[in-house]
Formats: sequence, C-alpha cells, structure tokens
Amino acid sequence: MNQNKYLEDISEIKNIMNRSSRFISLSGLSGILAGGFALIGAYMAYLIVYKNTGTAMASEVVVLNYEQLSQLMIVGLGVMALALCGGIALSVRKANKNGEKVWDASSRRLIINFLIPLLTGAVFCLMLIKMQLVMLIAPLTLIFYGLACLNASKYTIGGVRYLGLTIILIGLLATFFIGYGLVFWALGFGVCHIVYGALMYFKYEE
Repeated sequence: MNQNKYLEDISEIKNIMNRSSRFISLSGLSGILAGGFALIGAYMAYLIVYKNTGTAMASEVVVLNYEQLSQLMIVGLGVMALALCGGIALSVRKANKNGEKVWDASSRRLIINFLIPLLTGAVFCLMLIKMQLVMLIAPLTLIFYGLACLNASKYTIGGVRYLGLTIILIGLLATFFIGYGLVFWALGFGVCHIVYGALMYFKYEE
C-alpha cells in the first residue's frame, strides 16, 4: 500500500511539473483545422499561379506579376490568420474545460521560441519574393515552420516535436522537386497537420 501511494505521489508531482513548464492546453483539433485551411490555401495558390499561365506545375521557372504576388500574399495571410484564430479559440476552450490558464509563463515561452525561427523565415522569404525566386518559397516556408515547431516543442506536448521534424524533412525533399512545391506545401501544412492533430486529439483529449 505504501509503495502504491509513493508511486501515485511521484506521478502527481510529475504532472504538476509538466503543467508548470509546458503549455499542455494546445488542442489537437486546432491542428486539424489548420490543415484544412492549408489545403484550401494550397488549392487557391495553384489557381493563382498555374490556371491562367499555361505553365505546367513541374516547370522550374514561374514569373509572377504584381497582382499574382499580391493575391498569394493575401491567401497566405488569410490561411495563417484563420489557423491562428481557430487554434487560439480551441486552446482556450480546452484550457477552460480543464481549469487551466491559457496565458502564463509556459505559453509565453512557447510563443517566443516558436516566433523566432518563423519570423526569420518570413523575412527571408519576403526577400526571395522581391527577387522573383518564388519557386523556393514552398520548401523554405516548410523548413522554417518545421524549425519553429521543433524549437517550441519543449514547451508543449511531445507530438509537436515530431510534427516539426516531419515538416522539415518534407521541406528538404521539396528542394529536390522544385516544380512541385505546392504539392509538398499541401502535404506538409495540410496533411501533416491533420494527421498529427488527429493523433494528439485522440491521445490527449478523447
């Protein structure tokens, strides 16, 4: 009996330490939602880039005009805003359900460590767009986003680490198939988010 009580106490202490050092209110449903938005965004980007250009997806050189670049920026920002708003709303709902705080030291550390690689990649990609090197955008956004997930994973649930590693690998693979960037973009941001979001949901929330 004393041994069982001792093990229960250790388990409870471990849970308390995890709550204080990790943001565990991240909802798996937010990953599924983000993945759905990413797939829609990838399809819209395909229509903008290829539908009226007569250029095959495998072409390595695509020259976009100012209107197309503006439309792609709007689509990208729209997908990011919708995914962010959905993620916040679902995480707040999960935190309230479990009686946890959404904004604390762990969530601040999570956001800071996530934004450092992400903003670095965003500035770099903007420079590439300015130089009309748009075919590199899909691989590099995947790589920098994966690095952001990996960097932030130590402050949240463990599945985010594997999501980051998977997306980094997809981004590196995309550099060998430049003309299919949108396919890899949809696979990384869309399919991977849906799969990992579903896995995290059934593991931590079901």
